[in-house]
Amino acid sequence: MLRRLIASVAVAAALSSAAIVAPAEAAPKKSFEIAWTIYVGWMPWPYAADAGIVKKWADKYGIEIKVTQINDYVESINQYTAGKFDGVTLTNMDALTIPAAGGVDTTAIIVGDFSNGNDGVVSKTAKSLKELKGKSINLVELSVSHYLLARGLEANGLSEKDVKVVNTSDADIVGAFKAPDVEQVVTWNPLLAEVKAEPGATELFDSSKIPGEIIDTLGVNTETLKDNPDFGKALVGIWYDTMKAMEGDAGKEAREAMAKLSGTDLAGFDAQLAATKLFSKAGDAVAFVESPALVKTMDLVRSFSFEHGLLGEGAKSKDAIGVGFAGGKTLGDEKNVKLRFDPTFMKMAADGKL
Repeated sequence: MLRRLIASVAVAAALSSAAIVAPAEAAPKKSFEIAWTIYVGWMPWPYAADAGIVKKWADKYGIEIKVTQINDYVESINQYTAGKFDGVTLTNMDALTIPAAGGVDTTAIIVGDFSNGNDGVVSKTAKSLKELKGKSINLVELSVSHYLLARGLEANGLSEKDVKVVNTSDADIVGAFKAPDVEQVVTWNPLLAEVKAEPGATELFDSSKIPGEIIDTLGVNTETLKDNPDFGKALVGIWYDTMKAMEGDAGKEAREAMAKLSGTDLAGFDAQLAATKLFSKAGDAVAFVESPALVKTMDLVRSFSFEHGLLGEGAKSKDAIGVGFAGGKTLGDEKNVKLRFDPTFMKMAADGKL
């Protein structure tokens, strides 16, 4: 549930000093650890560990990979940023505003999916976003829920100035919507499903209207990856082996296991998958990462992040942090690239070269 909360600028700034004193090891190493938190798009990782898929690929490259659950999403990213993990599951926005803003060069080595209805704006009274002018809206402030609302308002001729955002923790969002004085919320699954099930609730806008913008990735330390390419090969091998295990009727057992690990049943898990554009084939993920649309998306994300003070106190513009893409394309400061979308290892999987 805590997948979506963006840490404060203060936290990111504080962690930047930790990154300076804890650089990536220059020499090749044999033991690695990635952190994950509960969300439909990241459940393949604990399943892969339990099913022996992680060990299979780690053994192939003569390394060890530990897959560790962290109960708090933001804390998992903070620990990664501080150098305690070699990789972490996180969204594209959080990759920019926490490790990248904190000075830790991070590569999105696997682009696993994007939200395609898993995030939504729900109202008890309004039937369209335009009717929200002057209204209060409860959401997790400075999260992708906030971003989704901003994009929806923009698409309907409004702006954030036209509404009042009420910061509400994800743990409280369902209870808040049940209260008579709260008419609108923005949230994500599985909370979204609970909210939509309330009598009289209408979903006004969801992430399927901004496809490809809320992206779920596995981010790894760029220097660690550079020094240890076998680590990247193993991670990608693990991922696409697990994707195969999930497919169709034959994948029911795997999906049931993931559902149980995430605290739901198969029907609930499959419903969340249905609202997720999962890149089960490496070639599809490569095409997504190489598309010019990703550059446009990250320009929107960095604009939102800068406008809300999420790129750090020293950021004078949205160009303060460079974002790198396939083919050498860069947004922002080319001398300060701290977030990279690199399809190299996914290409290897697509070409059968792992």
